[in-house]
Amino acid sequence: MGTIVINGIKTIVDRCCSVIVDNNIISINGKKICGCEGKEVTIEGDVGSLKCTGNVKVHGNVTGNIDAGGSVQCNNVGGEVDSGGSVRCSKVGGSIDAGGSVSVR
Repeated sequence: MGTIVINGIKTIVDRCCSVIVDNNIISINGKKICGCEGKEVTIEGDVGSLKCTGNVKVHGNVTGNIDAGGSVQCNNVGGEVDSGGSVRCSKVGGSIDAGGSVSVR
């Protein structure tokens, strides 16, 4: 078990959870946990996969894929990154498709 914080809301999750933020609704492993305001989501902790309609910052690793409508900032990504904006991350296991700039540290 692990803990992630999404826009200040702390949730206990499995380490390989799936996070979806769609039209300001946050779901973890298919369960709606809350609504959110704004176009940017910040996640503290590791997640399995991530799908977000806006910008997202992950202060942790994503073991699977990221699909974001906006920009992405994170640590390591085990899978692929598909972003409508820029991408800034550490290691990426798959490919990166970005609508903006790409920075891999």
